[in-house]
Amino acid sequence: MRADRLLSILLLLQVNRRLTARELAKRLEVSERTILRDMEALSTAGVPVTAERGSGGGWYLLEEYRTNLTGMSAEEIQTLFLMQPTRLLADLGLHKASEAAFIKLLAALPSLSRRNAEDVRQRIHIDTASWHRPEEIVPHLHTLQDAIWQERKLHMLYQRGDDSAVERLVDPLGLVAKGSIWYLVAAVDGNTRTYRISRVQQATITEQPCVRPVDFDLAAYWEQSSTDFKAALPRYPATVRASPTILSYMRNVSRYAHIISAEPPDSDGWIQLTMQFEGEHNACEYVLSLGSQIEVLEPPELREKVIRAAESIIALYTAKESPVAP
Repeated sequence: MRADRLLSILLLLQVNRRLTARELAKRLEVSERTILRDMEALSTAGVPVTAERGSGGGWYLLEEYRTNLTGMSAEEIQTLFLMQPTRLLADLGLHKASEAAFIKLLAALPSLSRRNAEDVRQRIHIDTASWHRPEEIVPHLHTLQDAIWQERKLHMLYQRGDDSAVERLVDPLGLVAKGSIWYLVAAVDGNTRTYRISRVQQATITEQPCVRPVDFDLAAYWEQSSTDFKAALPRYPATVRASPTILSYMRNVSRYAHIISAEPPDSDGWIQLTMQFEGEHNACEYVLSLGSQIEVLEPPELREKVIRAAESIIALYTAKESPVAP
């Protein structure tokens, strides 16, 4: 609704002080032309919105103008009380502050809305932890967090994926939680990079001020970085034939194998699947783990590798069960 959008524009300008039409359009998921029409409507209604052209310009409200949010829908209230990943807040040392804010917000709500908000907490719980991934130890998270708030450069000793350690002097830009895993986004030598915080072995805040790009957007960077990461992952296609009894497992459990397409069941009830793995080694291990419930059809080299691996397993057990000569 337009009235909701106009109110959102007012609140965004009040919080951010100055935003361009493009930034508002992106936040509200409308066109820049729509934003310009909304600004005209606000101005006609007597709201002191002003535009400033040029570098650093944008739309803003006169400083003395303020509006108060006097009403919230039930759905809006519910979203406020759902957005509380307890584990992540605890990692940041904000769990108690979150609970205090919850109590204050409850006290400010009308009695009916207060009851709805409390019901949400008792009926919907969001757990960001994975079933199979162990909890990561992040002893330096608070140091990284402080460096970001203080806008100071950070000197850290970082353990790479190959277990080698490197020293880095970085400009910390933000923290990102992917599931229950924490990452540091930082600039180093003019490039923006991502560091897994559990691999930070030492971290020291320096006295040097952090250089933060003016146009840096943490959410936009992470979205693009995630897209690039997925696109760069190794891809190994294979065609298999699987028993229907393991189809549910194959679709819901494995993290390293993905079903691309499935054919109708054959005369034996088995299903031909087009799959994608990270590599030939992963594909071989995956097929072997499912035993006689799956058969590799293509590529031929994967089928041969599975056969050789199965034969070596049989040979190992056969040798151990053979009687010892007198």
